Amino acid sequence: MSLVIKNLQRVVPIRRVPLRRKMDLVRSILGVKKFDLGIICVDNKTIQNINRIYRNKNVPTDVLSFSFHENLKAGEFPQPHSPDDYNLGDIFLGVEYILQHCRESGDYCDVLTVTATHGLCHLLGFTHSSKAEWQKMYNQEKLVLEELSRYTGARLQPLSRGLY
Repeated sequence: MSLVIKNLQRVVPIRRVPLRRKMDLVRSILGVKKFDLGIICVDNKTIQNINRIYRNKNVPTDVLSFSFHENLKAGEFPQPHSPDDYNLGDIFLGVEYILQHCRESGDYCDVLTVTATHGLCHLLGFTHSSKAEWQKMYNQEKLVLEELSRYTGARLQPLSRGLY
């Protein structure tokens, strides 16, 4: 199914083609290629507004995920009942925030991929609200990024490393 990447900001130049290629691989690795996914790139003001409205946190952030299928447990796959249910949801990337916090040595497109992968794990029910939940999410991210790294030659590390 489709992967839609929208760039709704003008602060940071976004190269959508490499991000699309990598996220298509991530979707294949996770076994969710048949589901639609939206990735929306926004600036600090927009991500802060979304974060304030939906999480009651009035600060910019790197990624916010909005799942189409509520109440998935970590690692569960959505069970579509109709063609319209083949949707994972949307990932908002705070690309300005990500760039401001990106390590100087890191490739920006790789950092976007890692951040989007983190968001995709959230869409699949993974969280990091407790140490046990974080461990599951970290392991999933690590597995996916190691596999992606074998395809791309990059050395990608989970976004959730070091949270606990």
